[in-house]
Amino acid sequence: MSAVSDRLPTFPWDKLEPYKATAAAHPGGIVDLSVGTPVDPVPELVQKALVAAADSPGYPTVWGTPELRDAITGWLTRRLGARDVTHRHVLPVVGSKELVAWLPTQLGLGPGDRVAFPRLAYPTYEVGARLARAEYVAYDDPTELDPEGLKLLWLNSPSNPTGRVLSKEELTRIVAWAREHGVLVVSDECYLELGWEADPVSVLHPDVCGGSYQGIVALHSLSKRSNLAGYRAAFAAGDPEVLGPLLQIRKHGGMMTSAPTQAAVVAALGDDAHVREQRERYAARRAALREALLGHGFRIEHSEASLYLWATRDESCWDTVAHLAERGILVAPGDFYGPAGERHVRVAFTATDERVAAAVERL
Repeated sequence: MSAVSDRLPTFPWDKLEPYKATAAAHPGGIVDLSVGTPVDPVPELVQKALVAAADSPGYPTVWGTPELRDAITGWLTRRLGARDVTHRHVLPVVGSKELVAWLPTQLGLGPGDRVAFPRLAYPTYEVGARLARAEYVAYDDPTELDPEGLKLLWLNSPSNPTGRVLSKEELTRIVAWAREHGVLVVSDECYLELGWEADPVSVLHPDVCGGSYQGIVALHSLSKRSNLAGYRAAFAAGDPEVLGPLLQIRKHGGMMTSAPTQAAVVAALGDDAHVREQRERYAARRAALREALLGHGFRIEHSEASLYLWATRDESCWDTVAHLAERGILVAPGDFYGPAGERHVRVAFTATDERVAAAVERL
């Protein structure tokens, strides 16, 4: 156990505890804008589907029900513009973080293999490489990497933490480069339906991949678009030559989504109305917080999509965290996402309308 845990960095969120205590002591209570966890209700039709499937005494399958695979392929076609996707092109997973953390291991990567991810990135990309004992490298432009030994290239558009969106042209160039060098591209697209000042595009779009899914996988989650973080529901889609072996490995590992959750995902992917309603909630919160932060002397960078504002006062991120904690507002320090974020903070707009209004008033 210690040999595995010793490979991992300190869990970053533990460092926020003193600031959380400061914010919680504010007379008006804490406004927690640090972790981007959904707070709005699970859509009623999803709850009903979950309840209807509650009498599920048998084991679910790792690949999911045919209805689930139909729902995923239908959504990929309708929402992402993907073409000719079949059940072989999809794989349900137990929340996207699980796959991010264990994908290098399940791909058989190890010492001497390299995993690449953006310089400002979700920390679990690095964790996954560490768990596999693979080497890892952060990039600004992946096509400038040395492809020698590079086995897995993570993309993240829209980005967590910055909200930056890669254009269709950038994605096309990166996919072509990766294919030329035999590098697997896995694109984390969990915020794709939350574009504000940009229209995010998937690597599965034919204009990007040329109608072929060879060497590419996209990762999607229902946590943000459908408020299903508590359900642990996500899926990968793309190259069947990658997903097929992963399915076999995951069967042996028992990595299956519960049967009621599978039924809930079918309902969620088949309904676009609740996604539009949730987007409207987030759009209003984003606008209010953005205006308040700018008025308080912050500069907002990127942030054209996702659930976060990437903000700076041109000082140490921890000084900014302390400044806001004194006002009862908790945010995430930018260095959680790499040294390049040391002068920024990530501000989530996933709090309730009442809490967002309180933050705006304090700012």
